[in-house]
Order: sequence, then C-alpha cells, then structure tokens
Amino acid sequence: MKLTMSGLLLVVLVAVMAGCSSKGGTKGDVAVEDRGIGADGAYTSGAAGAGSYDMAALNDPNSPLSRRVIYFDYDSAEISAADQDTLMAHAGFLVANSGARITLEGNTDERGSREYNIALGDRRGQSVQRILELNGVPSGQISVVSYGEEKPAAEGHSEAAWRLNRRVEIVYP
Repeated sequence: MKLTMSGLLLVVLVAVMAGCSSKGGTKGDVAVEDRGIGADGAYTSGAAGAGSYDMAALNDPNSPLSRRVIYFDYDSAEISAADQDTLMAHAGFLVANSGARITLEGNTDERGSREYNIALGDRRGQSVQRILELNGVPSGQISVVSYGEEKPAAEGHSEAAWRLNRRVEIVYP
C-alpha cells in the first residue's frame, strides 16, 4: 500500500487525537479534571459538579460572572490559567442564554505606538473570543473592539498602573 504525504498526515493526526481524547482520571500522581459545557449548556466541572447561571447571576457579586476583567502580561495576548475558570463560567452562561450578547473590549498600557496598541488590544480580545468559542459560544454572540491605550483603567506611569490597563473587559449590554 502506497502512503501519500496527506495520507501520512491524516494517520499521524488520528493517532495524536486518539492519544489526547481521554476524559477525567489521573495521569501519574496528578488528578485530571474534566471540564466543559454540558448537554444543557451549563458550565460543568468534574470536580465541582455542574453549575448554571441565569440573568440574575450577572449582578450577583458571589457569582463567577461578576468577574469581567481579564488581565494580561506585558506585550502578551496569552490568557493565564487563573482566568480559565472565569471564561468557562461566561461561556456556560452565554451558551445557556442564547439571546445574551457581549462585547470584548481590548486595552493596553500606554507603552508602544497607537497603531501597535490598537492591534495588541484586538489580539487580546480575539484570544478571549477564541476561548469562548472553543467552549460552545456562537461567534454571533460576541463582538470585539480594541481601544488600545485610549481607555486606561488607571492613570499613571508605573508598573502598577500599566498592569491594570493591560486587560480585556467583558461587557454585557
């Protein structure tokens, strides 16, 4: 049997996906947690059980939906592991509430040119959008806008101020 380059690629891809398809369980001494969106559209977690959020959860300070700012490192659009649970909660809410819409507002600190900061703010918003879409949120529920350095959360020229300005705000209209 003659194997073409595309055939070989397909075989490798299937093998890799088969190796990555396990859910739950353990790997060595580290517990692996199964997380995702359940059939009912609610946020689920293998460890914490299922949770669902209605419209009232948006204004509940005890709800994970009250956290609506994702912060970034300097010159980065990479989402931290600490923000994954927040984004999973928002994804679960948006999937369960198909009429809900959000705007992701990308922001940067003042360093860099205006054009660079607009592009970086957009990349940050796109990173958040990608996580939400990978967790079942239709793209029609999400819009992204970049303000670059134009809407600082904190005034000042220090690392403390810059840290607060490197963010994406999740805005429910």
